Amino acid sequence: MIRIGLTGGIGAGKSTVAQTFIAHGAYHIDADKIAREVVARGTPGLAQLVEAFGEDVLTADGGLDRPALAAKAFVSDDSRKLLNSITHPLIGARTQELTDAAPDDAIVLHDVPLLVEGHMAPFYHLVVVVHADEDIRLRRLVELRGMDAADAEQRIAAQATDEQRHAVADIWLDNSGTPDELADAALAVWERRIVPFRDNVSARRDVEPSIDDTTADPEWTALGARLVNRVWALVGGAAQAVEHCGTSSAAGNPARPIPELTVTVADLVAAEALTEPLAAGGFPPVESDDPHVRPHGSADPGRGARVSVRPAE
Repeated sequence: MIRIGLTGGIGAGKSTVAQTFIAHGAYHIDADKIAREVVARGTPGLAQLVEAFGEDVLTADGGLDRPALAAKAFVSDDSRKLLNSITHPLIGARTQELTDAAPDDAIVLHDVPLLVEGHMAPFYHLVVVVHADEDIRLRRLVELRGMDAADAEQRIAAQATDEQRHAVADIWLDNSGTPDELADAALAVWERRIVPFRDNVSARRDVEPSIDDTTADPEWTALGARLVNRVWALVGGAAQAVEHCGTSSAAGNPARPIPELTVTVADLVAAEALTEPLAAGGFPPVESDDPHVRPHGSADPGRGARVSVRPAE
C-alpha cells in the first residue's frame, strides 16, 4: 500500500485528477466528505458542536447550520481552536478507519484541500499538487461555479500560497489548459510513477530514478527538507536525528543528483528496527559493505534517495 496526498487551491482542477486516479483503481478517501460525515445529524460530533457553540448552530430539522457555526467559530483564535479540537480527532479517526480497510496493495488517494495548511505532507509517499494561476482559478470560480468575485478572492487568499505548495509537491500538475489535457497528464503520472512506486514498495525494491521529473528542477535544500520531514514521520521517536547531508550521483545518470540523508539512532538494534517502517514508507533496505550502517534506497521511480541509518558515535 502507498498513500498519495492530493491537493490544490480552490478552482485549480483537483477533482479532474481525482476522477482520473479513481477511474484507474485508486482507493479514494475524501477529506471534505469525512468532515461532513462526522458532524452529520445525530452524530456524537454534532452533539459536541452544539455543546460547545449552542443550539443555534442547528437547522430546523436538527442538522448542522454551517453558516451559523462559522459565524461563531471563526470570530477568534480560541473559538477556531475549539472547533478544531472537536472535529480534527473525529476526522483523523475516520480517515484512519478507512485507510485500515483498504486492500494491502491499494493506492490510497487522500483528497485533501487543506493538506498544506494542515502540515500533512510528510505522512504520504507522494504529494500531488494541481496548480492553476490565480486569475484562471478566479475566473473558473465566478464563471463556472457562480461564486461572487469578492468571496472567491477571499477564499483564494485564505489558502496556502503557490510557494508553500511547491515546497511539499512531489508532483506538480499544471492545469492552465483544458480538462482533457489535465486528465492526460494525470494518467501519465499514474501509469509511469504512482503504480510503479506502489509495486516497488510491495516488492521492497530499490530503483534508480527512471522517469523525467514531473516538477520543475528542484531546489535541493527544499527537496532535502521534504525528505527529512518524510523520514521523521516514518521513524518518529526512534531516531535521535535525521539530516540532509548533500547529494550524490545516480548510477545510470551521473548528472542527476540523488539526495543523501542520515538517520542517527542509539545502536544497531534500533537501526534494524527501522528497516520495515522505512521500507513500507518507500525506502527499502539495500546491501552495504559497512557493518556499522544500515542503508536504504528509494522505491520511487521519479526521485532517488539514499538514507543511511547509523548508530551515534
